[in-house]
Amino acid sequence: MLHVLLIEDSPADVLMVREAIRTYSVTSDLIIAYDGEEVLRFITEFHFKPDMFFLDLNVPNFNSFEFLEYVRASQGPPVVVLTGSANPEDKQRSLESGATEYIVKPSNIDEFMEVVREAVGRWGRQAAARGL
Repeated sequence: MLHVLLIEDSPADVLMVREAIRTYSVTSDLIIAYDGEEVLRFITEFHFKPDMFFLDLNVPNFNSFEFLEYVRASQGPPVVVLTGSANPEDKQRSLESGATEYIVKPSNIDEFMEVVREAVGRWGRQAAARGL
């Protein structure tokens, strides 16, 4: 089973990620954190250790770049930034801070679902196979 922590505050995007993972035929435990407080609670209180993260850069009460640095320093699982920001500076800073991949959310639903499925195929199964 693939364990994914999705850090996202948009209910519509949460629904699309959930559907993309489901249609990819991946048995997964998808946990949603809508803000920084929930992220900390899942990781510290509940000791949730995901196989991969999907991270939106603009989540309330949360510094995404500090989170990326934390995951990198702790040699954590892959972090796929899935964000609406096409700003090259955000991309560069994300990758320098430890993001495994940076994906700008497509506006087309089918394309959105496909980029999520591809990311799960690249990073989620690889991390799960390594036992991270």
